[in-house]
Amino acid sequence: MGAVGPGGLIRDASVQNANFSLDPRSHAPAERAELATLDTPTLRAALTKMHLIRKFEETAEASYMRGLIHGTMHLSIGQEASAVGATLPLRRDDYILSTHRGHGHCLAKGADPARMLAEFFGKETGYCRGRGGSMHIADIDSGNLGANGIVGGGLPIAVGVGMSIRMQKQERVCMVFFGDGATNEGAFHEALNMASIWKLPVVFVCENNKYGMSMDIALAMAVPNVADRASAYAMPGVAVDGNDLPAVAAAAAAAIDRARTGDGPSLVECKTYRWRGHSKSDRNLYRTKEEIDAWRKRDPIRLLEAELVAHGRFEAAELAAIEKAAALEIERALDFAKTSPDPAPSDLTRDVYAG
Repeated sequence: MGAVGPGGLIRDASVQNANFSLDPRSHAPAERAELATLDTPTLRAALTKMHLIRKFEETAEASYMRGLIHGTMHLSIGQEASAVGATLPLRRDDYILSTHRGHGHCLAKGADPARMLAEFFGKETGYCRGRGGSMHIADIDSGNLGANGIVGGGLPIAVGVGMSIRMQKQERVCMVFFGDGATNEGAFHEALNMASIWKLPVVFVCENNKYGMSMDIALAMAVPNVADRASAYAMPGVAVDGNDLPAVAAAAAAAIDRARTGDGPSLVECKTYRWRGHSKSDRNLYRTKEEIDAWRKRDPIRLLEAELVAHGRFEAAELAAIEKAAALEIERALDFAKTSPDPAPSDLTRDVYAG
């Protein structure tokens, strides 16, 4: 999987990467363009966020299994490169809209994992004072306008945000995430059409993790790529390897630049995979262990680390330190969530409104 090439075919990243030109200084393959454009501090920050997302979700899952968290949750373990790569070129004052599988987007845009876990635990210190839980976290200060429990629910909202940006004559961009299942919703087609007609500064990011709940996307869509649908709305569409952070960042940067300069929306499809089930009640009866194991071998964190070491960007010890620091931050976040106060019963109707 990689970027869409001539004729709409997806270039195989493994084949493309095998054709690196040689650097005479090191007699090793030169960095590919997507990686070369990312400086070392940016890569360190990106890798830190990927580890934070992985550790956060593993901790949330363990807390759920121990009965500390109730309800359900939708984990994105295995999709970290998609969330971090897509948001990497955004400015802090840019907006995102997320999905029911949105923990990674929230953390990638700069949310505090301690306040996020407190929200999971239903605590007063959570982003929504414990009222939103896993699927409805918003962090306005970092530009995160909120996750959404409705499949495709963020798409029409993104059009409205784009209209607001245009009317206020701002240079902001709105990035909206959605899954492959949402692309068969009417809201997807209506949103892309309206955004294109009005050339709104919206970047549509589809995280195609192969399954809409338990339905293989190959059985639910007539075209091979979600990105192919962009042509119907006169906007660029590109499919990238969603487990390849530099490739995702490069595709997102091009779409963001296009939106910010007034050229309208783009559709970016990140082909990735969730290691866990659709939700905590999913028994994974629709896919094989072999398929899951094959995708686990394409762990986006380990793929990036291996490439960084190969090109001398980081030493193995530095990478281990980054991972350890992320784990410690999530441990502190868990302690904060556990010890935070519960909402006062007297405030039960504080944020309830009726028309």
